[in-house]
Amino acid sequence: MSVPVRARKSSSPSDPPRGMALLRDPLLNKGTAFTEAERDALGLRGLLPAHVLSMEEQVERVLVNLRSLPNDLEKYIALNSLHDRNEALFFRVVCDNIDEIQPLIYTPTVGLACQRFGLIFQRPRGMFINASDRGRIAELLGNWPYRAKLIVVTDGERILGLGDLGAHGMGIPVGKLSLYSACAGIHPEHCLPVMLDVGTNNEDLLNDPYYIGIRQKRLCGKAYDEFVDEFITGARETFPGVLIQFEDFANHSAFRLLHKYRDKITSSMTTSRERPLWRLQACSRHCVSPAASSANRDCSSSAPERLRPALPTLSSRP
Repeated sequence: MSVPVRARKSSSPSDPPRGMALLRDPLLNKGTAFTEAERDALGLRGLLPAHVLSMEEQVERVLVNLRSLPNDLEKYIALNSLHDRNEALFFRVVCDNIDEIQPLIYTPTVGLACQRFGLIFQRPRGMFINASDRGRIAELLGNWPYRAKLIVVTDGERILGLGDLGAHGMGIPVGKLSLYSACAGIHPEHCLPVMLDVGTNNEDLLNDPYYIGIRQKRLCGKAYDEFVDEFITGARETFPGVLIQFEDFANHSAFRLLHKYRDKITSSMTTSRERPLWRLQACSRHCVSPAASSANRDCSSSAPERLRPALPTLSSRP
């Protein structure tokens, strides 16, 4: 079992997590699939029920529960919870059932999930950088524990066809990166979803007691540009060589930012009108690496034909 690499250059490799810490790490947790030998070696004895379930049995159990849920939003919440506790199992479910699961973790269900993000929020995933963090964004990015190779970032101003959803738009980078891992073989450890929370002009959200973002009107003009520029600079310093994908920015920002950064950084800009296939190809060419667990192996054989051209050949992990 490999241990995720810490992001900071100055950090030394820590001892591999054991016991409860291991079970709480979604990148390493296998739940009831830990073998008898692993339970002894990793301090898990007594922390798991006795029966060892194979990955296939776990997948079957997830699908039975998932298919019993009453609607797609409940299924989204269940899959999101699985993602947060056991990434190996989550990606095995996605890879083996891509036609069924993709609409649940991304479009169209992710649109409804973003609209209700504050109500269904369970556990933070990725980084939320808000307007009050100006002047220390690089420091905040240094809190991310892994060496990100791919960042999908949004400011939430034009989420799908739903308009300004502010910080609730975080569901888009999370969902997009899940597909990149499942369908393009990019290791989840290398993926970083980012929400640039610069406020929202959506009055319903500003008056919503469950809105999770900063409660102010959107930054604009020079203040907005300086905020984005500080993020770009900080991301390049913290994660050298990182690919940055701008996702679901409003057109008035998207094309201007693309023109500004296209020759300065490794980046791409997408809008809600575009299809995901070329993004999978671009991202896999730039930063593909195989997943640490069997969840991401052999994904190409279980993915639908329309996605297979974007799938790289998985080799040993660097």
